[in-house]
Amino acid sequence: MRLDRPSPASRLVVLAVFSALASTAFAAAPEGTWTTADGLAQVRIAPCGARLCGVIVWLKRPLDKLSGQPRTDGFNPDPALRGRPMLGLPVIRGFAPASPGRWTGGRIYDPDSGRTYESRMTLEADGDLKVEGCFLIFCKAQIWTPAR
Repeated sequence: MRLDRPSPASRLVVLAVFSALASTAFAAAPEGTWTTADGLAQVRIAPCGARLCGVIVWLKRPLDKLSGQPRTDGFNPDPALRGRPMLGLPVIRGFAPASPGRWTGGRIYDPDSGRTYESRMTLEADGDLKVEGCFLIFCKAQIWTPAR
């Protein structure tokens, strides 16, 4: 059997197919609305510049138990930010694609503690989103599901 060198046209077709496959892999992004692991909130993830960010768009309990008013960012370490409403609160920022289905370099804010953690996200094969928050070398993961 004789193997001929591929023609420039066939090389171009192969390159186009591989480019399409690579861009499809990176196109699968966590953009959309996700229900948190505890089911108490939904976060909408969308591009903000070249990175991904997310804000709270739904709360199971949107009102403060004591005052009956909309919940606020009461545990924020910055007293000037404690009056921000929870709805619309930015909780995810700075995620960049690291590999197909994986985003790193981001930070996640926990309004229940007022703490911010280094974070990464991975789209799971079943369509769920694994969100990991890390402090030093300790990481904790949650599985978020697409909002219905």
